[in-house]
Amino acid sequence: MYSTRVSGHVNASRAAVYRALLDADAVERWRVPDGMTGHVHTFDGREGGAFRVSLTYDLPTGTGKSAAHTDTYHGRFVRLVPDEQVVEEVEFETDDPALRGTMTMTTTLTDAAGGGTDILIVHEDIPDVVPAADNETGTRMALANLARLVESAPPNITHP
Repeated sequence: MYSTRVSGHVNASRAAVYRALLDADAVERWRVPDGMTGHVHTFDGREGGAFRVSLTYDLPTGTGKSAAHTDTYHGRFVRLVPDEQVVEEVEFETDDPALRGTMTMTTTLTDAAGGGTDILIVHEDIPDVVPAADNETGTRMALANLARLVESAPPNITHP
């Protein structure tokens, strides 16, 4: 098991970013690496709430962890600090024992010195068979999607 730390910056308020972390429609749009399509099956964006998400490769050349071309994971929100932090426990749905186990993902939001929000995503207890470079690349792609989503949304909306 290992951990990764990926940071990014968005030109939007912490409140707007936080809303995007806890909105099923937003998650389906931003938490998807390039070359994949997301589908939120279940999503209860409150502390203790459960979620289930599938990411499917757009091309049949991608190999999934849960099915031939799909990664499905489920989990729950462990801790929510409004406009500051989201802590999630996540587990792949898989028959492969090397991919089993609970991972923790902590997303921390801070005000950036020049405006906007700095985001730090820490993944802990990632199975060794998942290449660290793949995890980091996928997280960077998702952060870029998040930035596009929240930076294009009007500041007074309730959901991104």
